[in-house]
Amino acid sequence: MSSEGLFWLVIVIVVAEYVWSTILTLLNIQASRQPVPALLADLYDEERYRKQQAYAMTNRKFSLISGAVSTLVTLGIFAFGGFAAFDGIARSVSASPVVQALVFWGIFFLISWFISLPFDIYRTFVIEQRFGFNRTTPKLFAADAVKSLLTSLVIMGAVLALCAWIYTLAPRWFWLLAWGAVSLFSLFMQYFYSQLIVPLFNKQTPLPEGELRSAIEAFAARVDFKLDNIFVIDSSKRSSKSNAYFTGFGRRKRVVLYDTLMEQLTTEEIVGVLAHEIGHYKHRHIILSLLEGFATNLLMFWLFSLFIGSDALAAAAGCEAASFHVNLAVFSLIYTPISLVLDIVTNIISRSHERQADAFAAAHGVGPAEASALKKMSAKSLANLTPHPLVVFVEYSHPTLADRVAFLLK
Repeated sequence: MSSEGLFWLVIVIVVAEYVWSTILTLLNIQASRQPVPALLADLYDEERYRKQQAYAMTNRKFSLISGAVSTLVTLGIFAFGGFAAFDGIARSVSASPVVQALVFWGIFFLISWFISLPFDIYRTFVIEQRFGFNRTTPKLFAADAVKSLLTSLVIMGAVLALCAWIYTLAPRWFWLLAWGAVSLFSLFMQYFYSQLIVPLFNKQTPLPEGELRSAIEAFAARVDFKLDNIFVIDSSKRSSKSNAYFTGFGRRKRVVLYDTLMEQLTTEEIVGVLAHEIGHYKHRHIILSLLEGFATNLLMFWLFSLFIGSDALAAAAGCEAASFHVNLAVFSLIYTPISLVLDIVTNIISRSHERQADAFAAAHGVGPAEASALKKMSAKSLANLTPHPLVVFVEYSHPTLADRVAFLLK
């Protein structure tokens, strides 16, 4: 394809992505007029349901506006010489392809960060504050923003530099070698995430001895699951929303409870939530998800290798010659439709995994407790009870709340 054809292909893809997301948002607005499923009729009283509808509508409008700004900025940078300008700066700094890639993507990332920052501030201190979720102070928000920026720059910079360096050493086998390196890095992060990243933002403390820990350990022993690491995270300093998750594997596996979860749920309900998480581990969903990620990354690296040396691709962005960093930037835009399809497939698989984990909890007698916990957490977070089926199919990694409750209560 000619550079002009590639130019217009990128424009069409960027615009189509926003149009598609807008269609999904409008479908959800339409679906919000549907009656609440009978199983969830007790979730909200009339006043609370009006609040949930207002919260959902506010977030939808916000996503349309922020998405439009992001789309316009991307189109502007691409169509009016932004990539070429960033490339010129990168080349003026160093002749090293690795340094050029870091400078080019560093500029791009910083611009994206500064543009998204006002939206993050508005979401936190206006929307979340208005509906009673925000507990973040301006000081904590600023600290989080700086730490997130620096952490992202270090991690993304390390991965980018590694890939660029591999390309300079072995262009022919770049896609395979880079994929292997990134896969190893992903394993490392999965294994040590709780020890390296989480402490930068949250304090994790072992769950103290008492009724809750005894109940969790008793259930773990009953299902033959070795569980030594149960931690509580101080999420309440940022939000009133609650959650629990599993992280790591092998000796590094641990269960993490939000402290807000312990405020909102009974001991039996928390055991129900953790039974679901143990079900994920019993079915090896963490390993399967890693393998899915490896497979999709392999496809992405292989496809990128077909474009990495294309002068036409670079010319579409206004640059004179192909380079690792420019071609990666343009390829990332062209890759969007493929990424969308892969996300749909991944979400289908994820929903089946969630169903298996729910089945594990139900099979071990805590299905009703988990269902009660899900309803409480959803009510507390003003969750949408009537998402459009197409939105669920495309975007949801979990079955809907109504489906999960019905399944658990069978």
